[in-house]
Amino acid sequence: MDFSFLFDAYYLGVLLKGLLLTLLLAILSIILGAILSFIPAFMRLSKIKIFRFLGTAYVEFIRGTPLLVQVLLIYSIVKLPVKLVLGIDISSFIPGVIGLVINSSAYMAEILRGGILAVDKGQKEAALSLGLTNGQTFRHIILPQAIKQMIPSLGNEFASLIKETSIFTYLGIAELMYAASIVKVGTYAIKEVYIVTAILYFVLTYSTSLLMSKIEERMRRHDGR
Repeated sequence: MDFSFLFDAYYLGVLLKGLLLTLLLAILSIILGAILSFIPAFMRLSKIKIFRFLGTAYVEFIRGTPLLVQVLLIYSIVKLPVKLVLGIDISSFIPGVIGLVINSSAYMAEILRGGILAVDKGQKEAALSLGLTNGQTFRHIILPQAIKQMIPSLGNEFASLIKETSIFTYLGIAELMYAASIVKVGTYAIKEVYIVTAILYFVLTYSTSLLMSKIEERMRRHDGR
């Protein structure tokens, strides 16, 4: 097997840039998706039927359709002029990120809803009886505990997003999978390139798992004290 492309500065640079762009896409998507997820999550928790229906419809539709279809649909709707920023075509990058964010928000909404429901209702009642408002109770009592419940699921979602960034290949964005295609065409080392690509994806996802485990362990120690 020929892995000589790993010692070629050009091809190695292509792979590393693709790796960094993949990480950037996943980070952007998880942060923006988490922010957006509050809307459908609270709609699903609402006592108003129409809000619950709309929140449920949004989550179920997004989770029930392929990410690739969502991204290509948004790409066909959001028409932007071709413009390169730091070598990235914004006309493809922005619609792709929007697609990932929307997709992530549906999964994050369920994670958030589950974390909130896992908090004992008695704690909310006790906080309200002490004079805290609903907003203060949520910020200081419910949300911190919900986040602890959410950490394992958040790690899984981030790992999934890392792998799902491969759909940007169809938009011509040079994330890791697209970078692998460039190296493959230039070197004809098809099996070797895909092996290296798989290892790089594994390094990213496994590092995420280790990081979330460390955070979870630290929180457990903090609770113990």
